[in-house]
Amino acid sequence: MPEPVPAAKPEGEADPQPGQDEPLPADGESRSTELTGLFLEKPPENVVAVAGSDITFIAKVDSSTLTRKPAMKWLKGKWLDLGSKAGKHMQFKETYDRNTKVCIYTYEMKIIKVVPGDAGGYRCEVTSKDKCDSSTFEISVEGDTQYDCFREKTTFRFSTPITYIFLFPFSLIDRKKKPVKEEPEIDVWELLKNAHPSEYEKIAFEYGITDLRGMLKRLKKMKVVEPKHSEAFLKRLDSCYSVEKGKKIVLKCEVVDPDVQVKWLKNGQEIKPSAKYVMEANGNVRTLTINRTTLADDAAYECVVGEDKCFTEVFVKEPPVTITKLMDDYHVVVGERVEFEIEVSEEGAHVMWYFEDIELHKDKDSKYRFKKDGKKHTLIIQEATLDDIGMYHAWTNGGHTKGELEVEEKELEVLQDIADLTVRATDQAMFKCEVSDDKVTGKWYKDGVEVLPSERIKMTHIGRFHRLIIDDVKPNDAGDYTFVPDGYALSLSAKLNFLEIKIDYVPRQDPPKIHLDTTGNMVSQNTVIVVAGNKLRLDVEITGEPAPTVVWSKGEKRLSLMSLVRKCPFCKEDTSPVTDTEGRVRVESRKDLSCFVIEGAEREDEGNYTICVTNPAGEDKAMLFVKIVDVPDPPENVKCTSVGEDCGTIVWDPPVFDGGAPLKGYLMERKKKGSSRWTKLNFDVYESTTYEAKRMIEGVMYEMRVYAVNSIGMSPPSLSSKPFMPIAPTSEPTRLTVHDVTDSTCTLKWLAPEKIGAGGLDGYVIEYCKEGDTEWVVANNELCERQGFVVRGLPVGEKINFRVVAVNIAGRSLPAILQQPVTIREIMEYPKIRLPRELRTKYIRKVGDKINLTIPFQGKPRPVATWYKDGQPIDAKMVNVRNSNVDTILFIRSAEREHSGKYELVLQIENMEDRATVEIRIVEKPGPPVNVKVTEVWGFNAALEWQPPTDDGNCEITGYTIQKADMKTKEWFTVYEHNRRTNCTASDLIMGNEYMFRVYSENLCGQSEDIMCHISAQDMSCVPKFTQPLVDRSVVAGYSTAISCAVRGFPRPKIVWMKNKMIIGGDPKYLMQNNQGVLTLNIRKPSTFDGGKYSCMAVNDLGKDEVECRLDIRSKNEGEERG
Repeated sequence: MPEPVPAAKPEGEADPQPGQDEPLPADGESRSTELTGLFLEKPPENVVAVAGSDITFIAKVDSSTLTRKPAMKWLKGKWLDLGSKAGKHMQFKETYDRNTKVCIYTYEMKIIKVVPGDAGGYRCEVTSKDKCDSSTFEISVEGDTQYDCFREKTTFRFSTPITYIFLFPFSLIDRKKKPVKEEPEIDVWELLKNAHPSEYEKIAFEYGITDLRGMLKRLKKMKVVEPKHSEAFLKRLDSCYSVEKGKKIVLKCEVVDPDVQVKWLKNGQEIKPSAKYVMEANGNVRTLTINRTTLADDAAYECVVGEDKCFTEVFVKEPPVTITKLMDDYHVVVGERVEFEIEVSEEGAHVMWYFEDIELHKDKDSKYRFKKDGKKHTLIIQEATLDDIGMYHAWTNGGHTKGELEVEEKELEVLQDIADLTVRATDQAMFKCEVSDDKVTGKWYKDGVEVLPSERIKMTHIGRFHRLIIDDVKPNDAGDYTFVPDGYALSLSAKLNFLEIKIDYVPRQDPPKIHLDTTGNMVSQNTVIVVAGNKLRLDVEITGEPAPTVVWSKGEKRLSLMSLVRKCPFCKEDTSPVTDTEGRVRVESRKDLSCFVIEGAEREDEGNYTICVTNPAGEDKAMLFVKIVDVPDPPENVKCTSVGEDCGTIVWDPPVFDGGAPLKGYLMERKKKGSSRWTKLNFDVYESTTYEAKRMIEGVMYEMRVYAVNSIGMSPPSLSSKPFMPIAPTSEPTRLTVHDVTDSTCTLKWLAPEKIGAGGLDGYVIEYCKEGDTEWVVANNELCERQGFVVRGLPVGEKINFRVVAVNIAGRSLPAILQQPVTIREIMEYPKIRLPRELRTKYIRKVGDKINLTIPFQGKPRPVATWYKDGQPIDAKMVNVRNSNVDTILFIRSAEREHSGKYELVLQIENMEDRATVEIRIVEKPGPPVNVKVTEVWGFNAALEWQPPTDDGNCEITGYTIQKADMKTKEWFTVYEHNRRTNCTASDLIMGNEYMFRVYSENLCGQSEDIMCHISAQDMSCVPKFTQPLVDRSVVAGYSTAISCAVRGFPRPKIVWMKNKMIIGGDPKYLMQNNQGVLTLNIRKPSTFDGGKYSCMAVNDLGKDEVECRLDIRSKNEGEERG
């Protein structure tokens, strides 16, 4: 976790005077806050915003002391990262003035059209490598001016501008302002500071404090202002900890007493050890480990030692939840059920649903229902209305998706129209129609007057069928009848013809006569239009005495009363005849009436029909043209010709067959690739065959299809278009600058476009033109993928304009143009050597290594680079040199000792020059040490000496390695490594054995060859000799003491301890020890009688040696007086 930055008081800020109130800022305005750490300016701690207005928060960070660019996070609550909610409602901005030397970053968060759901606690957190700082603030949303006035009356101000808290219940407000008995003032904050955290809620309720969050904030800051010195803790807990959900976190502190017992509390409640909470004590360190953290572990923790305690707060961050299945668009009619469904990456994730900018909640009276099934989350609208039209959003803490809902009114479809009737007196007339919705009711009208039911007139509604039945038809029942569905701008009309029967009492002969009714289905004289699939019934009135014979024919074929011959327009042979009461096309006969019927009209039934009536008195003919109309064929060749950022242009060909009726236009639908739900793009017919579809999401694949519409209806859908993706060209490249200019070239550099989009970036096109011309010349034949380009072949002295265009699959972006033309002429530049940092000191390499030194330089025109070694031009046979326009390379394939020396680079342009020196040292292993010998042997030790090697390998000697080997085993063991001196002492030798020693010298390259010397057993014999004498001592009686000395000698000497020249025997008061020649005499709790002269004598065959000292024993009282 980054180290928290300590608080720092800004310069020039004065402490507020005691008791002085600071001015209360207006709602939504900034309030000055104390600046700490990295922040130069913080958001105000408490802001009251009016619903529907915009509000902006600004934070400024000083980066002058930072090694990296600071990273800013805006959080709501403790875990919700607002960066994932950036869009129309929330906008984030980061600015940095590169033109000034002030290293200040400015961060802005803007909330557009504040809604009540935006209220709550927020935090901005800035981090940079090992430093961090954070600032919290609160947003309150007000929408009622009366409440604002009430708030002004019931809000107290405190001298510290932290938050505003209601300090008394609403019942204390008296509108009549009756005198209230004054009560002694009680300092609530003193009560809270001295109370246990478990009592905070009780005190807040008693004194009417409703803003518990603000209360805790203020208490926390008040305790920070007055720090209490801790006598129990060496190091307290950190101020806060952050951990991801499911991970482990360790809380650590140090106590003064390593044996003290501590208690751990969570939100004031003691924590018991378990598999989840592991408590450990290691010396002064006390740790609490929380395993597999959950959101319930997000709390305040305390470590308690007696009456002292330290606090911290743990923030549990939930890992970002991504959306794996995006939301589909919906197009429904009023009353249909809508289910917006998404899938997320984790089960039990929190998903927020929004309609436009309004958050949706699960209430009893709400029309919205929310469903969770594992990773699936569903928003359900039971019955959609026109008010539900809009964009719906689903947010998680790591993803966002949206879907559009379009609702249209129900369109009532007529399945069977009312047919005209011709009825005789006393017969029954029945009008029947069928509509698509069985719940639709309606009314019947005759000549514009509503028909009311009676004994003779009945109206029925069964399912989708509506019937009007008139019994015992009378002449006054003739007229136009209309059925009007309730709630729809639709009417169905038909005509009732009354057939009056005339009786001739005198038999006579009348020639036959055909009485054609030109109303009803006939749109023009003798032309009848029938919708394909509907039934055609032509009732032709025929008169004549005697009754005439009726013959129907199509073309040259007859349809008689007894038989019907039908010719298919696509066949050359006639179909088999059928009787008049059977078949799809037939003739029915009644008295004075001939009925021509076509059941389920087809396109083949279209043509000229002739009716011929004959009797002995004469003949009559009439010709009718039956026209069959149908819905058109689907459009063809639907394809996308161009795309934009959120749109695409679709074209198609008209249908081959228009259905026999003029086309009114087209309807378009689209869907996301892989989805099965189509969304309508237009409700009114569109006449053109080119359409621009909008409001699409960039980077998502779509498919389109088209319907053709005529007066009969809508065609089947066309084949889906090939999938296409809305993409847009990038924005223009940024920061176009001139990097270099010569007599014929110009080097340009730029930065990538700020906005690239889903289409990506394929490359750049560089163009130029002379000043005053309008024709731009392309400088690169292929797209340039780098952000730099050298334009060559330019005329000397001309002024040239340059521009750069970014290109992707969507096309060219807007050009980035240089503000001023560039004059093509090389500019003289002083030569300058850019010596790398590693070459500014000695450059050391081993013999045989490869040396490749690249030294960049600058200068115009091209400088001349020359190398020298120790003041002389370098030998081309020993060293290779390669020069370019921007650097020089010195290359040695295999380094030797003679390559060492000082190399000087001279860079010249005419009479100007620059110099740089590089010192190269080639090193190798050193020679062996010289004159290795044994200078002294005693006891189990031998002293060795030697001289440094004559050849140090052109490098400093870093040390020596000494090894020994017994002549019996001849196995070598290392005695010392990296010994800096030219002598050493070899210990732990075995008396009587003969040894060999060898010494290696070391430098940067490694060890040298060895050089050896020998030592025999005879060399190790020596007379006992004390190397460390006894020292006089003065001790206090009753406290154990010891006297020590050191001796060497071979063979091993016998040790004798004496007191006042008397040998100390087996007295248990004395303990004698001998450890590798170090002799110790321990005296347990000496008394004054133990004082005197003590001596130690060492004896072997070669001689003896003795040392002595005086031991004074003081009484305890004498020791205390001296103390």
